[in-house]
Amino acid sequence: MTRCSAEVRKVGKQMKKTVVAALLLFTMMLEAKVVDAIAMIVEGEPVTTAEIAAVQRQYRVPKQEAVNLLVRDRLQKVALKAIPVSEKEIDQKINEIAAKNGISVAKMQQILKSRGTAWSQYRESIRNGLKKEKFFNEKVVANIPAPSNDELKLYYTHHQKEFVLPATIRMREFSAATKETMQRFLRNQSTKGIKVRTVTKKTKEINPALLSALLKTPIGGATPPLNAGSRHIIYQVLAREGKVQMSYDAAKSAVESAWRRSQQNKALKDYFEKLRTRADVQILRH
Repeated sequence: MTRCSAEVRKVGKQMKKTVVAALLLFTMMLEAKVVDAIAMIVEGEPVTTAEIAAVQRQYRVPKQEAVNLLVRDRLQKVALKAIPVSEKEIDQKINEIAAKNGISVAKMQQILKSRGTAWSQYRESIRNGLKKEKFFNEKVVANIPAPSNDELKLYYTHHQKEFVLPATIRMREFSAATKETMQRFLRNQSTKGIKVRTVTKKTKEINPALLSALLKTPIGGATPPLNAGSRHIIYQVLAREGKVQMSYDAAKSAVESAWRRSQQNKALKDYFEKLRTRADVQILRH
């Protein structure tokens, strides 16, 4: 009788462990479903709890801010569907990109293939980019009036730190007499026919268009090929040194660009806030 009781207790313990394990597994499955659950539907486009958590981590923002960003993303996605982009426009954009980088479209296809990117996938990314560009120009830029001189001076006064330049830029200059020589250099780094020298220039002495390109180029990076008339030149940026405050007159073009960016960001935010007030947003999970 005692032996039988012991066997019963043993079986009972095993069953208890099995039940506990099953409950834990069921709980884990429920948690997994919660993580991947649909939190809301914005104009027919779902937003999951996993996406919200991912945006919180990536941008280090509170949950509500992550939700706002994702709602805006879905509203933009819906808005872009209605914007047409033809295959001809995509071809034209691809040709522009290839020309800017001094390579043929065929070479571009080879490079993308070597990186594991399908040509169809690349064309789709160009299509999406053109849609965003059209949307931005039609819905945002077109509604921003030209700034007055007083508005620009006020912006400059409140944002002077934005208009500080390096005093000098040290560069490696690659120049060629012909476009073909420069293209060969870009393809295989052959320095045959290429003149190479290191130069240091004061920013106040650099042509504004070139200065803009040099400031956008990361340290160690290079500018696109530049046509200087008798020479074709590429600059590799080696260092930026010192600081100099730009005067309003010298910075006016940059001030206007910065002012426009700030106005565009504000207009874009206002546009989506207005769109959200009349959008179909279904909250399924808080």
